[in-house]
Parts: sequence; structure tokens; C-alpha cells
Amino acid sequence: MSPTAATSRDPRIHVDARHLLSLGGRSGALSLLPRQPARSVLNGRHASRLRGRGLNFEELRTYLPGDDIRTIDWKVTARTGEPHVRVYTEERDRPALLLVDQRVSMFFGTQVYMKSVVAAEAAAIAAHRVLAQGDRVGGIVFGDTDLAEHRPQRRPAALRRFLSSLGALNCSLDAGLRPQASVTLNQVLQQAARIAHTNALVCVFSDFDGLTDGSERLLRRLAHSNDLILFDISDPISRHMPPELRLTVSDGDQQIELDASDRQMSDRVTQAMEQRLAQLQSWSRRYGFPIVPLTTAEPALAQILKLFGHQGGRS
Repeated sequence: MSPTAATSRDPRIHVDARHLLSLGGRSGALSLLPRQPARSVLNGRHASRLRGRGLNFEELRTYLPGDDIRTIDWKVTARTGEPHVRVYTEERDRPALLLVDQRVSMFFGTQVYMKSVVAAEAAAIAAHRVLAQGDRVGGIVFGDTDLAEHRPQRRPAALRRFLSSLGALNCSLDAGLRPQASVTLNQVLQQAARIAHTNALVCVFSDFDGLTDGSERLLRRLAHSNDLILFDISDPISRHMPPELRLTVSDGDQQIELDASDRQMSDRVTQAMEQRLAQLQSWSRRYGFPIVPLTTAEPALAQILKLFGHQGGRS
């Protein structure tokens, strides 16, 4: 792409790797560790135990009632004549797997941003923070026909590769694309379950179009063995369709006109959106994973900082 095309790109519609890389310096207040601010949407719901970390030796100290006898250091005990135990702390390191939806269904927005842009920016912000916390970062970026898998690594180069794939797929989205639907949400969740065997942080950034009964089993499996967070990307139109709205919707083969003044039609569309959200919320309560709601009406960073308990936001 020429420099002129790159500089003329509207960041509300498309975001490239350079833009996604720049988000790291503005997201320092955010934390994806279990200890959350009091107002965080994750507080009390994100599992507090640090999974997937090894043990670091901390100190030797005298035995106290209640200490696990398996931690007694018998050599030191024999040398000093008093029982001593070895104290360990968990390593602050775990893999993070970020699943980012860039299908054609995400290339939609009636307010400020496309859903695909909000998902890409939110995932980039999370990726920056994971690496800054000393954890490994990777993910799966997927469209209707393309999928890029990045195994979690604790290196800046791994972050750049992940954001490069994300920016490339985001910039390839176009209203004229014919959705082939060869990559489904369930396939991505299944692939994530194979990568994140246990004790990982798994974040899904999607509008969750294409949920099926099989999705519940996959989300339950991920939540059982890992810390799972769903970032639900929606457009305000899903809650209220103004009667003057007219939309042309196509699946690549067939095209229909949506007229929001038709009350039955608008009610059916709104009901379908509400049912999808209700299904996710039901699974959230059942399996204990949080849902972070993001909208196309505001910048992703401002929304995330507010939802994670940083009302004013800070760099």
C-alpha cells in the first residue's frame, strides 16, 4: 500500500499495525491481573488464583503451626536443630490467548466506529498490557476465510507479529466482500481449547455471530481450565432501531432491504440480538466467566478504562 493510501485511511473504519502498536503507550492504567480496582467489571468475577505459574523460592524460615510438613527443609533442620520450611511464591507468568473476530459481520457500525475496529483496538490494548505484565501473549486472528495463529510468547517481536496479522486482516475488510463462512466461531474456540490446555488467560473479542449449542460446550471447557473473558462488541442499533433507518443487507448471494419503520421486522431483528446476548449472559452466570460490553459509539480504550474501574482514565 502506498504512503498516501496509508495516511488517508480513516481509523474509524480501518486500523493498521502501526496504529495498533501506538496504543501501548496510552493503556498503562489497565491491568489484566486478578487484583482489580473496586469498580472493575472483573472485580469479584475474574478468578483470583494465579493459574499456570510455576514456583519461585522466596525464603527459609522457622516452622510455624499449620505449615505443610512437605515444605520442611530437612537439611537445614538437621543443621540448625530447629525445623525450617522453604517458602515459595508463584511466578507472575502465564500464557494469554486473544481471539479476535474480523469476519465481515464485524465490518458494521452506525455510530463512530466499525465493530471490527473496536475489537482490533481492544485486543491490541490487552496484548500490550499482557506483555507489560511479564506474561506471554499470542492469539488467533480470524476472518471468514483467513485465520492466523500465534502461539503465546513473552517477546516484543511476538506482539508485533500478532498486531501485524490483526492490522492486515482488519484493513482487508470491505463492504463488497462475499462472506464464504469457511471459518466459524466454534472452529476458533475449538482451536483455542487445543492451545490453551489449562491455566491461561483467554479473551474473545467478537459480536458472537454464529453461536450454536456447541458453543456452550466449548466456552464451558475454556472457562473450566482457564480464565475466560468475553468482550462483546455491539452497535447501539442492536438495542434500538430508529424508525427512519433503512439498511441494505447482503450475504454475498442474496440481498434484502431492512426498513425499520416496519415494526414486525425491527422487532424480529432486535429480538434476535437480545436472544444472543441473553444466551451469553446465561452461560456467563453458569460457568463464571465475565462479559465486557463494548460499543461502536466510543473509543475502545476509553470504554475499557471505565469498565475496568478507571473512571477518569490515565496514561
